[in-house]
Amino acid sequence: MQTRHPVPYYSQWESAELVGEFIEGVLSASADPRWASSDASSPQEYEFWSWRTCGIACLRMVLAHRGMAVPAAVPLAEECAAAGGYVRHPDRVDGLIYAPFVAWIAERFGIKATVRAELPVAEISERVHDGGLAMISVHPWIRWLDRTPPKAGGHLVLVTGAGPGHLLIHNPSGLPGHSQQHARIALDALNRFYAGRGVLIDPP
Repeated sequence: MQTRHPVPYYSQWESAELVGEFIEGVLSASADPRWASSDASSPQEYEFWSWRTCGIACLRMVLAHRGMAVPAAVPLAEECAAAGGYVRHPDRVDGLIYAPFVAWIAERFGIKATVRAELPVAEISERVHDGGLAMISVHPWIRWLDRTPPKAGGHLVLVTGAGPGHLLIHNPSGLPGHSQQHARIALDALNRFYAGRGVLIDPP
């Protein structure tokens, strides 16, 4: 059985086509020509959040998929932090913290979701086939399937589809034309990146 939900794509960066340059350090995120679309107060504030909003990008995709208004990225991240989903420090952000995040999206957007500290791939596929989605914790190197990451987890992607032996993901820090939208991940490859935890999102 093959399922693929028509989920709109959002990157962590406003200019999704420039993600490769940001990742490789060729271009600073503060030089993103569309930074102001994030509603950040400055290019520097945009750069700070852009590296840390994979979960917010996933949420924006879910909102768009449901036909709801999609808030700008930085105010949405700040609202999430105020709800306990992030803990901001001067030089870093702790999070996304799943339990307060799930409580916040239920109250704020009416989106029902469940935190799973242990989330088998079979349950992810089942949720997708039932009309839901999943945010799962993977290593950011999942954008390069030929690499072996030093550990699993640390980055959130949105599972948009499933089929025999694979998942489809929208990766907020994926590479344009390669690993951003509906990227097909074989389950044997996923095992190198997946931390075994995530958030199951109920169908609308």
